[in-house]
This record gives sequence, structure tokens and C-alpha cells, in this order.
Amino acid sequence: MAYNIKDVFYLSTTATVTKATPGVGSAQLDLSAYIDPIARGRTKGTGLAIYKVHYSVLNSDKTNIAAPDDGESGILTMGLLAGAGVGDNATGDLTLGADSNLSWGASNALNVSSAFYYGPTSYPGAEGKTIQYMSPSKDVPYVIVRDNVCLVYNVDTAQHMVDDVAISVRMECAQITLDQATLNQLLRTQTV
Repeated sequence: MAYNIKDVFYLSTTATVTKATPGVGSAQLDLSAYIDPIARGRTKGTGLAIYKVHYSVLNSDKTNIAAPDDGESGILTMGLLAGAGVGDNATGDLTLGADSNLSWGASNALNVSSAFYYGPTSYPGAEGKTIQYMSPSKDVPYVIVRDNVCLVYNVDTAQHMVDDVAISVRMECAQITLDQATLNQLLRTQTV
């Protein structure tokens, strides 16, 4: 499928980061309506191509949605992990081991996209920036063939969030058909 207005649509999810709490949390997005890894007769298997990923970190106050407060000093890492299947977890409720596939490094086959957030007072010159350091592209999308994707985040132990914030992610994606060899390869690499 081409990256065009006919084929591309948006999916999104949000996680609330609890103030004054360090650690890992997550929000899981069910993709089972868009993915079918089983070919049936003449019908090929389908996957979900992710072309672009957009992140936002906003004040979670529902009556006054805005950028985090000028005094925010928190730092966090966030990423989308294909097929992680960890569910919804509050900040600090998810534990990652040293050898976990739930990491944000470029060598992790499950990592669709990753970013850092620096609160305005956390780092000189940060000014509340979200810095995306890994992302798929319109030319080479990340194709998910598992039934979920998880927004996983880790709040810095020394510089946790001053206020509750909402991390949101929006994916530009399209449902695509896959030949059996490609599908098998993707299923092998997207295993937790």
C-alpha cells in the first residue's frame, strides 16, 4: 500500500504519568481488528504498517489541557513496542529486567519508535522538549503483525514528574497484505 490519503489512517493511545513517582508504566492498544497473520486460501495475511509516530506530553488536568508547567523538572523515556502485551500499568508498576525486550534501544526488534521528554527545568536549554530519536518512515514503515502495541514509558528516578502528565502517541498507519515468507519473518522477530 502506498502512503496516501486513501490508505493511511490514525490510531492513538494515552498514558497518565503519576507525579512524584519514578519507574515504568504502560498503555496497551489492541490491534486485532487490523492484523490477521493467517493466510486463508487466496487471501493473504495482513499487518499494520506504521509510517510515522507523533508524541505529546501535556498537563493531564482535563479542564486546562496545556503544556506541562514551566517548573516541570521531570525526565522520561517513552516508546512504542510491538506485541509487548504488558497491558495497562500505572507509573512504577511495571518492572523491566536487564535482558528485557521492553527497551527503547535501536537494537530491539520490537521497538517501533522512541523518544525522550525533558521538563523545562530538567536540563539547560531543554525548554520542555520531546526528542524523537527513532522512528519508521514513509518509505520503510515498521510492520506490526502482533495483536497489540504498547506505549511504554520510564520516569527518571532522580527527576520524576512534578505534576501528573499525559503522554499521547499517534500513529499514521495502513493495513497491508503480506506474502507468507515476509509474514513468517516478521512473526519470528516480533516475539517477546
